[in-house]
Amino acid sequence: MHRSLIAFCLAAFTLPVCAQTASTPPVKPKSPATTAVGASSLDLQNLPVRKVVLYKNGVGYFEHAGTVSGNQRVAIDFTSSQLNDVLQSLTVLDEGGGRIAGVNYNSTTPLAEQLKSLSLGMSDEPTSTELFQALRGQRVEVTGGPGGAITGRLMSIESRSEKSGTGDATVDKFYLTLVATLGAVRVIELTPALSVHPLDGNLQGQLDRYLELLSTTHANGLRHLTLDALGQGKRELRVSYISEVPVWKSTYRIVFPRETSQASGNKATVQGWAVVDNTVGADWDNVQLALVAGAPQSFIQPLSQPLYTKRPEIPIATNEQTAPQTHEAAEMQAVPSPAAVPRAMAKSANQTVAVQQLYSIGGGGGGLGSGSGSGMGYGVGGGIYRASDAIQEGDVSTNAFDDFFEYALAQPVTIHKNESAMVPILQQELPAEHVTLWSQRDRSPLRAVWLENTSTLTLDAGSFSIFESGEFAGEGLLDPIHPGEKRLLSYAADQAVKVHRGGFQDTRTLHHIGLHEGVMVESTSEVTESTYTVTNAASEARTVIIEHSRNGNAELVSDTKPAETTATAYRFRVAVEPHQSTDLKVRERATLSQQIRINPGDDRSAYLISISKSTPALEEKLRPLIDAEVALSNLNRKIEESQQKQKALADDEARDRENLTALKGNDAGKRFVEELNRAEDAIQAERTAQASLEKDRDAARAHLEDIIAQLSFDTDLDAVIQSNQVGSALKR
Repeated sequence: MHRSLIAFCLAAFTLPVCAQTASTPPVKPKSPATTAVGASSLDLQNLPVRKVVLYKNGVGYFEHAGTVSGNQRVAIDFTSSQLNDVLQSLTVLDEGGGRIAGVNYNSTTPLAEQLKSLSLGMSDEPTSTELFQALRGQRVEVTGGPGGAITGRLMSIESRSEKSGTGDATVDKFYLTLVATLGAVRVIELTPALSVHPLDGNLQGQLDRYLELLSTTHANGLRHLTLDALGQGKRELRVSYISEVPVWKSTYRIVFPRETSQASGNKATVQGWAVVDNTVGADWDNVQLALVAGAPQSFIQPLSQPLYTKRPEIPIATNEQTAPQTHEAAEMQAVPSPAAVPRAMAKSANQTVAVQQLYSIGGGGGGLGSGSGSGMGYGVGGGIYRASDAIQEGDVSTNAFDDFFEYALAQPVTIHKNESAMVPILQQELPAEHVTLWSQRDRSPLRAVWLENTSTLTLDAGSFSIFESGEFAGEGLLDPIHPGEKRLLSYAADQAVKVHRGGFQDTRTLHHIGLHEGVMVESTSEVTESTYTVTNAASEARTVIIEHSRNGNAELVSDTKPAETTATAYRFRVAVEPHQSTDLKVRERATLSQQIRINPGDDRSAYLISISKSTPALEEKLRPLIDAEVALSNLNRKIEESQQKQKALADDEARDRENLTALKGNDAGKRFVEELNRAEDAIQAERTAQASLEKDRDAARAHLEDIIAQLSFDTDLDAVIQSNQVGSALKR
């Protein structure tokens, strides 16, 4: 509600034209040319952009170049949004032995700092309440309200919630409190018809200046950057920087010939385009354009914004005054003669101290080097090294550096500001085969092109469109394809091909059994066989690529070898004639190993019995252990049965006691006394039997522990433990 009122509140103030003279006029910035010594008379020359390198992370490298003569001033215009990147990366090279006296640009003070110069105390996002709070105590004239015009001092503004209509809905209304000239206090509702007119001309000027600052701050102004190049004769000047730009996009066309001949074979014309947008506010006329498929680290710092820090406010210290005092003098010391003063200390305060130049920029063989010119040189003709300098001849070439690759166009490109263009980066005939792709991840067969990149260019990630027989056939996406790589590109559904996976067989073969110190070690091999049935309902033959997912560290043992292997799948090529079906069998073998601890606390008798059936020799070695396990298992079962029987007898005894209590003194109670005695005898007998069983169990446990400690063997065998189903004794 507060924000909705601010527009009409500001419009309610009547601001005479004469009040505009009270505002501070904008100060014209001083020409940067006067800041450099001897540069006050330099001619201003625009430096055009000559090279543009665009990156995939949304930044661009720009290089301006031109010829300067003598002392000259050059200018480059930017938007305010570009200036931060420019200041962070600006590099200036005078390749004719000159020097750059200074770089200047028009700055702006942040709005918050400009508003501090006004006495209103309002923020850059004012509300209606904040506006009227700024007018408290001021003399104003209020018109449009009941009772005619009222003159007085504005005391306050407050909001009240009042009911609206007959329901419970409420609406906020604002009221002004005004102290009239004669002392009367008036409360007036703030309505659209109400007009508040400040009577102080200086206050009207402050309001006008406030609105002017709000208006100019939201405008996107240009920044004018000038460089003072001082030197002799004609020479080349280069200015480079980075700036935020739209991300360039890759898109491809894969065109198959209308009629496939034996000479053309399985080939298609691949045409690559890059979509480039120029939104930096300057024309690119005949620039050398390069496109880099990489994302170097880049960030923005607000270097163009004046920065203010908050300083601590220290109160002025006041100390108790003391009476004057006198202090004794120090002992006299000999004053050194001028000859004894070190030469370094004898320098006057205004003496000029020479500083060796650490880096020099020249047009000779050394680019960046020491003051003697013998430092490290990069590139040709000095300057700084840029990765985009290494461009080979040809219409489009690539240059790999770090993890990036670059498309460099040999012919200059012209893209005017606020325009976009499609730039060709590839047109070449490449091997391309029509196939149908089936994968376990997506079981809908897809039409695909098996494309091999035999060019010297890396195909950047982007979209592609397929054209067959002169018509559109589908589209899709591709990941980067490096030279020499082969990639499947799916673009449409294949409704004529059906793939069914069935006939699963999982066979586990036990190869080794070992038992040492109570640990049983099994080594098995698992052979899994899958059968794929491919049916082709089309009138032409199909080449179907079956993607079979790789199973961990399993080894492929199929008679049919894959045409291609990826990190996650095997790709098998299956040729299917029209209206025919073909089977593909895929067999994998995995070596498994598992340890099982044998101890008296766990009943492993069932597992040991199943393993012992592998060979008679193994059964003979395991027989003592199996017998001891079975004996201990039987004793544990008998003890559990005895405990259950005792519980049932105890329940019967409890019921007999309840009945005996209810029939106390009755002849029928004698029968329950006899039953109670028999139950107690039975419970006691079971307790005695359980104690005997527990004694036998302790002996059987000790015997089993001795067998486990003494039994140790290793046996190699080749026994199928499960077939035609998934699972084995290892999983029990």
